[in-house]
Amino acid sequence: MVRRFDVCNGDADGLCAVVQWRLHAPGPAELVTGPKRDIALLRRVQAGAGDEVNVFDVSMQRNRADLLRLLGDGARVRYFDHHAAGEVPVHPNLDAHIDEASETCTSLLVDRYLGGAHRAWALVGIYGDNLGAVADRLAIDGGFEPGDCAQLRRLGELVNYNAYGEDERDLCIAPRSLLALMGRYADPRDMLAHESVVEQIDAVRRSDLQQATGAAAFWQGPQGSVHVLLDAPWSRRVIGCLANELANREPDHAHAVLKEQGDGYVVSVRAPLARPGGAHALCSAFGGAGRSRAAGIDRVARNELPRFVEAFASASWG
Repeated sequence: MVRRFDVCNGDADGLCAVVQWRLHAPGPAELVTGPKRDIALLRRVQAGAGDEVNVFDVSMQRNRADLLRLLGDGARVRYFDHHAAGEVPVHPNLDAHIDEASETCTSLLVDRYLGGAHRAWALVGIYGDNLGAVADRLAIDGGFEPGDCAQLRRLGELVNYNAYGEDERDLCIAPRSLLALMGRYADPRDMLAHESVVEQIDAVRRSDLQQATGAAAFWQGPQGSVHVLLDAPWSRRVIGCLANELANREPDHAHAVLKEQGDGYVVSVRAPLARPGGAHALCSAFGGAGRSRAAGIDRVARNELPRFVEAFASASWG
């Protein structure tokens, strides 16, 4: 019996990619997902000859060893992603759709593959990934009204917000449970009308942002700013959202938001929206990953903070 697995990041881009795929190809599949920073997901998949593994919005570079293991065991792997991938393996059982362009995300890649068949859900994922201009253009091409776009943007931002936290205890709802709700609706606007969890996430987000926006910049220069937050449930949730808020507010500047964690910091970086490049290069120098416009670091040691700020201040953006 063929087993199917859907492996995805628990943010808006990953979840909306899976919703599109399952609307296209209905059927049971074992879901493997988690909070935003839970990236090494393929290690949790045990699949063999004839099994089907669909991967969405998960770094191939970070999962390369387990990808090769699955291919070696005979699994068929379909892979959609936009993060830095490294060398993509050549294998008859691998169907890879990788695009690292700065104005691309996984939901957009799936939308292209499916010919726009589930465009509304694609837009939720694209808006949630902070690609507003890309989503607006796609929405116009699809005949969506401005009011529709506002609704889809709101849902995307809230689904994305829910993914941030140290573990699922910080989240409003576990990503697998949220995906189950999303999968009930062919049209995401119906989810907005009928699921109370949307308003629950929104209330938490507004409260968290209110606390975060009062924090003064740790460092500010001509290229951008660095903010450092104390460790707390609200800061673990708000780190990515605050980075996006700052990027949208000051599109000509880069922004880094750090959150204390043990004897170091978790880091979220956004390149200037006007010059969307350089975030991955900066973060990879500190063991992080991501894409050119948005990337992160799992840990910067406390004594490395001055070196990180110096590297951020002198980074090449665009």
